[in-house]
Amino acid sequence: MAQPENQTAPPPSMEQIQQAWNQFTLRIEKLETLNTALEHENIHLRRLLERSVEYRRKSHTDLVNLITTLVSKLPFNDLGGIITRLVEHNNQVVEISAALLGGKIEEAQLQPAILKMLDKTKRDLAAAIKPLVTDLIQMDTPMERAMLESLIVQPEDFFKPSVVRGSRCFVKGHLPRERVIREFGEPALVFFKDLTTDLKYNPRPKPEEIVLGFVADFETILQQNPAAIGEKKEALLALYRKIKESRSSSESARAQKNIFLKLSFILEMLHYYNNQATESPDAVFAQRLPPLIEQLVITGESDSLDEKNIQNAEELLAYVLNSDYRMAIINNLGKAGGLAKTLRLVLTLRTEKAPEPDEAAQEMVKHLIPSGKAPASADIAPVLRLIHPNRLRKVIEAMLATDRITKPEAEALAKAVAQTLHLPGMEGLFRSTGPLSPAKEQELAWNNIKDLIATRATPLDITLAIRKRLHAKYDNDELKASWLVLTESDPLLLIRIFCQLPYLQDGQTDPIARSILESFVSRLTHEKYGEVYQKVVGALKKLHKVKADSPALVNFISLVRWVDAEAANRISNDLGMVPAAA
Repeated sequence: MAQPENQTAPPPSMEQIQQAWNQFTLRIEKLETLNTALEHENIHLRRLLERSVEYRRKSHTDLVNLITTLVSKLPFNDLGGIITRLVEHNNQVVEISAALLGGKIEEAQLQPAILKMLDKTKRDLAAAIKPLVTDLIQMDTPMERAMLESLIVQPEDFFKPSVVRGSRCFVKGHLPRERVIREFGEPALVFFKDLTTDLKYNPRPKPEEIVLGFVADFETILQQNPAAIGEKKEALLALYRKIKESRSSSESARAQKNIFLKLSFILEMLHYYNNQATESPDAVFAQRLPPLIEQLVITGESDSLDEKNIQNAEELLAYVLNSDYRMAIINNLGKAGGLAKTLRLVLTLRTEKAPEPDEAAQEMVKHLIPSGKAPASADIAPVLRLIHPNRLRKVIEAMLATDRITKPEAEALAKAVAQTLHLPGMEGLFRSTGPLSPAKEQELAWNNIKDLIATRATPLDITLAIRKRLHAKYDNDELKASWLVLTESDPLLLIRIFCQLPYLQDGQTDPIARSILESFVSRLTHEKYGEVYQKVVGALKKLHKVKADSPALVNFISLVRWVDAEAANRISNDLGMVPAAA
């Protein structure tokens, strides 16, 4: 059956269209009005969003800048890494903010002060390399010219094995084997001795590791073999003279060494700043840099410090931005004592913001004044003249309070030093230092002995200080004070001091030794000091276990038996030893 065809509606008439036209016009006008309002609202919302994002970006940048400034004042070892992470986080926030707004990232959004100082220091270090390299080249040092010039373009080459070996050879007056072969050929090896190959410890070194030195009678052998290297004879002789000159004690040799030390320090610092994430601060500031400063200042040609050399060292230390790292370099100077220790104390007291200047001043006084002997003011004034003027008063105060010499000697020395150095305003300090009360004098004396124990002085030095004090003033209070000082120390140190107290330096027995030891033994075995007794017995047991006839153990028991046989038997029983027959 066929489907009926769809019948279309007849088109509207003109009258119907005219009647609906007004309705359509009103609707279109209403839609246009709504569209315009939505456009204005969108524009307003976008402005609010842009303001919010911009405010968020700026406030976050300010917050990170503030945190970075605060963090930079803290003594963190990985300070550079923390600041870098903060800056990276801020850059990510800036990137997201720019992406939300469809804009571009502004350059240099965050530049903390410490990063600006770091960038400036890097530029200064890089700029200081070329003048030093130029000076070394002009001085005609034994170092290869090409190797030195490469450091200007690429400072990291300083840490290549070949450059490291060349630098060591310059310091020691040697030559790498490959350089000798490259410049003079293998026939020239007859004029050198191998300083690397050792039949026992290093029988087969790598060719690039072999170091050579000129034979002792080089000039004689060169005359005997004039045709060994042909036309290169004069060049080899000139190199020999350069090395000989660099190893001498002349002004030229010293200047070469100083410039090389400065260059090494600058390259080490630049390498550390460029590789803070991988370089250990302890290795750089506690191990590698202190020897450079020490060698730069202490020439070995005099027994005094030169202020010009100290200023050169301070110029290098100024490249160390972190004050903790700077003090780490200074504190690792002078491990062997002597003039190097004087340098450490001088640099500490020359620092305007040195930590704990009172302790440094006291240590300086102990270093300059030997126990029991007052030095002349002319002997210590040149050292004190190198100290920062604001620290000299601390040193004078420490000198007045020292117990290494008598009180009148200390006051006379302090006045003489102040007069020699032309220090103003010291009259009130001297007027205020009247005679000390007995209690104050006793406190200062035993505090000095405590300092000797704290600084790990030898048992002999501590014993001499105790004996000196007890000879100067001997009573029950002093005996008690000496006992209390020893009980606060290590029990093994107490044992060693106990064993050394009876014997004077000339081998004679101290006349007051027996009464001192009697006092110590009676206190040791008293129930009041039971904890001290247990510690001492524990230390003696360790000695007995390691070596039953240990001198310290045998002497201690013998001295205790000398003053109190019953106490010696008690200690022997507690140690598991057979008491000696009475």
